[in-house]
Amino acid sequence: MMRGDLFPLVLLLTQCVTAFLAMALTNITTDESALLALKSRLTIDPSHILSRNWSDSTAVCSWIGVTCGSRHQRVTALDISTMGLTGNLPPDMGNLTFLVSLKLSRNSFHGSLPQELAQLRRLEVIDFRFNDFSGDVPSWFGFLAQLQFKNLRNNSFSGFGPTSIANMSKVEVLDLSYNPLQGKIPDEIGTLHNLKILSLQFNKFDGLIPMTIFNISSLETLALTGNSLSGHLPGDLCRSLPRLNELYLSANELAGQIPSNISQCSQLHLLELSHNKFSGSVPSGIGNLTALEILNLHSNELTGQIPEELGNLRNLKILGMENNFLIGSIPKEIGNLQSLEKLFLGFNNLRGSIPAEIFNISSLQVISVATNQLSGQLPSNFGHGLPNIEEIYLDSNNLSGEIPDSVSNSSKLTIIGFAANNFTGVVPNSLGELSFLQSLVLYGNNFVSKSSELNLITSLTNCRHLRRLNLGDILFNSSLPVSVGNFSNSLEYFFGYNCGLYGSIPDQFGNLTNLLVLSLHGNQLTGSIPKTLVNLQKLQGLALMRNRISGPIPDTLCGLPNLNGLLLHQNQISGAIPDCIGNLTALRSLYIGNNNLNSGIPPSLWRLNDLLELNLASNVLVGSLPLDIGNLKAATMLELSMNQFSGIIPPSVGDLRDLIVLSLAHNKFEGSIPESISQLLNLAELDLSHNNLSGNVPRSLEGILYLTYFNVSFNDLSGEIPNGGPFKNFSAQAFASNGGLCGDPRYGVPPCQNTKVHKSNQRKVILRVVYALLGAAALVFFLVLAYVFVRYRRKEVGAAKTQNELSFNATLLRASYNDLLQATEGFNNSHLLGTGGFSSVYKGTLRNGDTVAIKVFNSQQEGAFKSFDRECEVAILGQLFLGHHAKS
Repeated sequence: MMRGDLFPLVLLLTQCVTAFLAMALTNITTDESALLALKSRLTIDPSHILSRNWSDSTAVCSWIGVTCGSRHQRVTALDISTMGLTGNLPPDMGNLTFLVSLKLSRNSFHGSLPQELAQLRRLEVIDFRFNDFSGDVPSWFGFLAQLQFKNLRNNSFSGFGPTSIANMSKVEVLDLSYNPLQGKIPDEIGTLHNLKILSLQFNKFDGLIPMTIFNISSLETLALTGNSLSGHLPGDLCRSLPRLNELYLSANELAGQIPSNISQCSQLHLLELSHNKFSGSVPSGIGNLTALEILNLHSNELTGQIPEELGNLRNLKILGMENNFLIGSIPKEIGNLQSLEKLFLGFNNLRGSIPAEIFNISSLQVISVATNQLSGQLPSNFGHGLPNIEEIYLDSNNLSGEIPDSVSNSSKLTIIGFAANNFTGVVPNSLGELSFLQSLVLYGNNFVSKSSELNLITSLTNCRHLRRLNLGDILFNSSLPVSVGNFSNSLEYFFGYNCGLYGSIPDQFGNLTNLLVLSLHGNQLTGSIPKTLVNLQKLQGLALMRNRISGPIPDTLCGLPNLNGLLLHQNQISGAIPDCIGNLTALRSLYIGNNNLNSGIPPSLWRLNDLLELNLASNVLVGSLPLDIGNLKAATMLELSMNQFSGIIPPSVGDLRDLIVLSLAHNKFEGSIPESISQLLNLAELDLSHNNLSGNVPRSLEGILYLTYFNVSFNDLSGEIPNGGPFKNFSAQAFASNGGLCGDPRYGVPPCQNTKVHKSNQRKVILRVVYALLGAAALVFFLVLAYVFVRYRRKEVGAAKTQNELSFNATLLRASYNDLLQATEGFNNSHLLGTGGFSSVYKGTLRNGDTVAIKVFNSQQEGAFKSFDRECEVAILGQLFLGHHAKS
């Protein structure tokens, strides 16, 4: 070829390369713009990784987290996981069209996913786990046909429809766990024939598990734990799941029997069915799952015996069957499980002894057989065969004998739970050699102490990691040594209740500065409360009740800012309640009853706004209750009985709306029962007996529907006893020795006066007064008429008749109705002279001393007014006749 002929070809190639480079430059610019848009949406970039590195002054393909393809120089992978980034995704992300892998996990991205991400048709991996994306799982995921890995776990997605998984035929991993997804699991999941891992754990799915899922032959892991799924597992569960390796179905509402063909899932390494409602027996076929490493069936309703075939599971590391209804004995074949690390058989009805073989499984780290009916003794070589044991729970059985000294050979022990058994003998001091021991719980056994001091305490002070020590309900009959102060600061809980302890409480308890609870109640301890307890600044509970402690309540206790419960009742404590008691603002329970306290209640106590229980009963406390009692609005119990309180019950007690128990019995309260008590709708017990209360029992108390105990006996109450609501259930004892009460005979009181008869008599009295008023008005009216008539007559007879007129006028007395009422003392029957057909005649004495007869007509009787008219005429004519006669 001639040299001249090559020039056009070279020119053409040059143009093609130039065009290609221009196109590549344009496309990488598009990717750069999309990534810069993402950077602009970030509100937090704590390490400034992107803010400093993603810059248009450097090549995109060199940016942190960015990977470009060698062929097109386009962004093919973006991984900015675990950078602590906060922000949302811009629509521009849809322009990264060559993207194959997008990883944003473990950040704080939020908001919904932009629709434009549907343009990323080459995507094979989406990893958005551990963010805060919300909204529905987008339906456009169904367009990403190349997707193989989709992980959206630990976000805030709420909806999940079938379209979001349609066409994802290549997907192998689908993880949507730990979202608030709800509704039914779509049947369409069964169309994902390449699916290997399906995890929908800890959502809010309900209904049945789609049967189509059990037909995905490629499935290796099925994880549906922590939903509300119901129904039964299919009988042929394993027929189409030959590769199933892990089955997580715990914490649902699945019921029925565990499928007997579970043994066909021969590749199963993990079977989690706990916290459901499975019933029936444990299939013996599980013993054929020789690859099984974890078997968790606990917290179901399983019955029957533990299959001895489980002894074939030589690879088993965890066996969990606690909290069922299993019976029989523990199979000795369990001892064959030489890989077993954790054995959980507690909370069943298992009997017999613990097989000795179990104590020779050297790999065991945890043994829990608590709360059964196991018996027998621990083997003497207990600690020799369990070199790796860390936790052992034998509580609440019928085990007996002594704790072997060899237990100290299990040097990794952190937790020992031997409580509530029948162990005897001396607790071995060798327990003090367990340097990693954190919790020792021995309460409720028959151990003894062979010395006057509890030497066990001294040996245990060598356990420098000990956090909890419970020796309660063991009759040691010893005193507490001062070495108790040598425990390390790790000790948080010390329980020594009902131990027969005597002597004083060592001041050295003040050295245990991390102590949260100190319980020494139910002993014979004497002396005073140590002032050194003020050093226990983290103390939340102090229980010293039912001892013989004397002296005052030290003011130093007011300096415990975290004290939640102060229980000092049933001692011999005297003096005053400290004025500083109100400083204990964290206090929820204050029990100082049954002592010899003899002060008033300090005002600061009413400032304990969060106090739930207050017991001051059986002391010699005096004074009145202030209105401030209404400040205890959280209180559920107020027990102030058997004191010398006086005054009225303040109406503000009605503000204690959460009160369940109110007892003010055996005091000197007076006045009435406050109506406001009827506002205590949660009240179950109300005792106001043995006081000086008066007035009636408020009928409004009938509205306290939960009231089961009521006592107002030995007061001075009167009136009718309510009989509605809870009063229907109260007996006569509740109202005894109240002279003025009346009502239903079942209360042991006389019946009240018949209200109908009373009202009838009252009506009669009113009518009689009305009739008297009408009669008096009529009498006055006719006297006036008579007066006018006489004056008219006198004008006719002339001046000669004037003297007669004056004589008549002088004899007619004028009296008001009030005068008549006073004269007859309200027309009292004692003034009644007689009665006739239409009237009654009363004798009265007017204010001027004149004695008069007063006739009262019954205006309601027919003919009464005619009779009145006639008598007026006779009176008038009589006066005229007497006047004429006198003149002549």
